[in-house]
Amino acid sequence: MSYSQFTSKDYEVIAREYADLKESSRKRCASAEELDVVQKAFEFANEAHKNVRRRSGEPYILHPIAVGKIVVNEIGLGYKSITAALLHDVVEDTDYTVDDIRQLFGDKVATLVDGLTKIKTVLDDQDRTDHDGEFRNLQSMQAENFKRILLTLNDDVRVVLIKLADRLHNCRTIEYMPEYKRDKILSETRFVFIPLAHRLGLYSIKSEMENIWLRFKEPEAYNTITAKVNRDMTDKGREIDKFIRPIEEALDKAGFDFEVRKRVKTPYSIWNKMNTKNVSFEQVYDLYAVRIIFNPAPGTHDTERDQCYHIFSIITGIYRYKPDRMRDWVKHPKSNGYEALHCTLMSDRGMWVEVQIRSKRMDDIAEKGIAAHWAYKKDGYTSEYSSEMDKWLDKVKDILVSPDVNALELLDIIHKDLTSSDIVVFTPKGEQKSIQKGATAIDFAYMIHTHIGNRAIAAKANLKLVPLSYVLKTGDTIEIITAESAKPKKEWLQFIQTRYARNKLMDYFRSDKAGVAASGRAALALKLESMDVILTDTLAKFLSQVFELNNVEELFFRYGMGVISFESIVQTVDLEPFKGKDKEKSTADRLLSYLPWRRRAAAKAAHAQAEVDQAAAAATIAGSTPPKGKFDRTAFTINSPSDPHKYILATCCKPIHGDTVIGFLAPDGSVTVHKKSCQIAEEIASKHGDWIVMPRWDDGSRESFQARVSMRGIDRIGLLSDITREVSIEMSLNMKAITLSTEDGLFEGQIDFIVADKDVLYKLIGRLRNIDGIQEVGRVDIK
Repeated sequence: MSYSQFTSKDYEVIAREYADLKESSRKRCASAEELDVVQKAFEFANEAHKNVRRRSGEPYILHPIAVGKIVVNEIGLGYKSITAALLHDVVEDTDYTVDDIRQLFGDKVATLVDGLTKIKTVLDDQDRTDHDGEFRNLQSMQAENFKRILLTLNDDVRVVLIKLADRLHNCRTIEYMPEYKRDKILSETRFVFIPLAHRLGLYSIKSEMENIWLRFKEPEAYNTITAKVNRDMTDKGREIDKFIRPIEEALDKAGFDFEVRKRVKTPYSIWNKMNTKNVSFEQVYDLYAVRIIFNPAPGTHDTERDQCYHIFSIITGIYRYKPDRMRDWVKHPKSNGYEALHCTLMSDRGMWVEVQIRSKRMDDIAEKGIAAHWAYKKDGYTSEYSSEMDKWLDKVKDILVSPDVNALELLDIIHKDLTSSDIVVFTPKGEQKSIQKGATAIDFAYMIHTHIGNRAIAAKANLKLVPLSYVLKTGDTIEIITAESAKPKKEWLQFIQTRYARNKLMDYFRSDKAGVAASGRAALALKLESMDVILTDTLAKFLSQVFELNNVEELFFRYGMGVISFESIVQTVDLEPFKGKDKEKSTADRLLSYLPWRRRAAAKAAHAQAEVDQAAAAATIAGSTPPKGKFDRTAFTINSPSDPHKYILATCCKPIHGDTVIGFLAPDGSVTVHKKSCQIAEEIASKHGDWIVMPRWDDGSRESFQARVSMRGIDRIGLLSDITREVSIEMSLNMKAITLSTEDGLFEGQIDFIVADKDVLYKLIGRLRNIDGIQEVGRVDIK
């Protein structure tokens, strides 16, 4: 922020922008008195932020006004939320207090502003230190911040909704931020705020933040895709209009009150599909969609669902549809409350077009999410599945108040929950149940009832006997077999997937926590003794700090339960300094020399290879104290002779010269370099934003890099010869490995080779794409 006297032009802009907000607010306010509160909030905030400017140079008050517009127009909240949006920076950035807000605007607005102020404070605070005198705080400060953000869900979900609006506007103006701070904000946005917007049903906010992320993280891809979409729409626009015309005529004839909208897939969605499916832009077939939004017919016994199916029958009578692309989210809504009937139709010109059928209510919930859900609920409308959103919020609140979850664990749990998908299974009586994808029969048992889980001995899936470790599949009919004499087993922790079931199992054994902890201590002491290490109180306290637990009893309890293994301890802590009998006097400084962050990857190593890659990529930065004080985060040139830093190219994404990259600075001066779009880099940056530096490639460097491309296509004689000629002779590249396999006339394969930079790589991809028979070719990361 900066300060300078506002000009007459500044005041004109402020007046114009607020007039737009006031007009939108007028439609949401139930009375003139409510609108007066909004007006009062604007006047108060305008005076508080007078002569204050943002980094862009514009008056600061334009930011709260913009947040207010998002709150009312894109989320659909009411006057108290609009008021809080206008006031959300006043307490943090001026001398006014929450009590001042309470006296002027009442308790509810003050509570919202207080929640938003706390979020802003923790997000901006990266330099806070621990004061316990012996052990330094071993948790990620940034992760702790997010825990406090999410805890506001327990107080009032509107705080998070307004924060999403605030984050969206900050993303819209992110070009004015320094690059390192921009990357920190975008990583936070992708790791937490985008999934949160998705889970809360805020599709337009989610999509816009995704596109902004792509625009700055992968600018070349964003610009290329945007240009192709614009060019393609010029060619295909008339064809879409011709496709729509017979549909409109048929629905008019059937008496429906409806509108038809055209939609183009977003650049981020296209980029994501191209990368996850390894296809070219031309092979993304669902670029275009048509949305049919109808008002349910009054005075009819047909439900909204029935009317969706009626429209489906009409339009599939006009165009042929693709059965495997049918998506019925009317019968089985998504866990964020989304309802619609999707189908893909073939136009008369041979173009596949996705058609989405929604009622007006379904469309409101799809676009404005939880706020629209509340509005319809308040009006007395409840569908068979309208409580899905409430169930999810209750589940998140249950996680948030758990006393034994540290900040890093909670952030991972919430991220997993936000990005996971559910499947539908059935009870023997035909009752439909939604459960997390990957869940097992024992997870299902505990979901039905704690008593059922505690007494479970086996299960039946579709009448076939299966073990409790059986992974559920969509459509399964699951029966849990119980016995009154049965008891829970610790071994279940090895395959339980849902946090709810895990908590219930842990609760059962906590009834004998002292006994389990005692046996855990004895077992751990025996293991350590075999390595000539004595389990002293100092070592026990240190281990509890490393694993971020509240006390040593919890450490021994978890070890006794098998939640913490001896292998994870050995992988996490160098036990060499503790060998011998007199280790009670080990200093705090020695203890703090270890890298506690690594235990997260080590503990999860058996579950996913990606986590192992993450540990290797982050080895030099794991858990260490970040650099102190201010420094130039852009003064880093990769492998330049004049640069004193050691550079490590991350093994998870293997960046090459020319990739847009992000670096993480370790206390020893080494920098681990990732591609900006690397998911592991996104996770690290979202939790440890103060480690970020912005390295640049040294254009004078003569280094070479290993790269990989994958290919698919139609097999033919001489194909391998053409590929190797292109790589080795035409491009003069050193080929390290090539694999090709064929089946039923089709082939797929990969080539590893050495390149000088990204330009050479993509030149080769272009040449390979022109070889007869190759239909798909693209860069893939080397794991």
